[in-house]
Amino acid sequence: MTDSSSVQTHSGFVAIVGKPNVGKSTLLNSFLGTKVAPTSPRPQTTRRGVRGIHTNGDRQLVFVDTPGLHKPKDALGKYMNHEVHSALSDVDAVVWVVDLRHPPTDEDRLVANSVRELPKPLFLVGNKTDAAKYPNEAMKLYSALLEGREGETTETMLSAQNNPSAVATLREQLLDVLPENPFFFPVGAASDQSREMWAAEIIREEAMKKLRDELPYAVATRVNTWTEREDGLQRIEGEIVVEKNQHKGMVIGAGGKQLREIGQAARKQLEVFLSRKVYLGLEVIVIPGWREDEEALRELGYE
Repeated sequence: MTDSSSVQTHSGFVAIVGKPNVGKSTLLNSFLGTKVAPTSPRPQTTRRGVRGIHTNGDRQLVFVDTPGLHKPKDALGKYMNHEVHSALSDVDAVVWVVDLRHPPTDEDRLVANSVRELPKPLFLVGNKTDAAKYPNEAMKLYSALLEGREGETTETMLSAQNNPSAVATLREQLLDVLPENPFFFPVGAASDQSREMWAAEIIREEAMKKLRDELPYAVATRVNTWTEREDGLQRIEGEIVVEKNQHKGMVIGAGGKQLREIGQAARKQLEVFLSRKVYLGLEVIVIPGWREDEEALRELGYE
């Protein structure tokens, strides 16, 4: 047997940043070939820095998927922006994802200002090329936001959802810039999340897809118990947390229809990823104004 301690390993942290809804979580899941981060068509689906881990031989990438950088309206928004700046403060490389269907916005300029002076390798990733009318022109506008940057910058254009070969090439480029370090996580680990946190995020993703208007942003989820029966059935009991009693009725729906649909969609996802039968029990509870309540945010895992 080879003594693994004699092998020089390279590992490091890579922050994936960008404004809300540009495809950061989709890119992370594509890098890993499995789902560790929630995705939905709505902005701000990601609320905390989820870590996804890719190990290849003597190299280990630890991706940090961050919430979309934006102008915060409440304590939750401030927490999310703090997650971004915290991730940027101690990484070995940065992936800045932009949406090539649109020219830069004020939120993109916020991100550019946060990454321009970083001395670490920066990868500017133009996403959604397959849906963009003028991808090359848009890419030039985003590149111009980094004018004067002294650190190393690499540009690439792809579709995180539909370009597996381009995603793999970018992943190889990231592996090449890793410093010499011991591995931070065991070989085979895909994420640093607990299974309960991961399941709660899948439930929240499905709730965000089903709920309309402003309500999705007033919803949080948590898993309270997870037991495995002898026959392999995974019994998961979770809560959907809302801010107002009227929101509770909207989540439950007429005759419980909305809650049933959220639960069925989440259960199907869980069964696919666990390769096990799942019983998912969901309850809707009210924590008034939780997005502005520091203690409630901590209880819901935003700390």
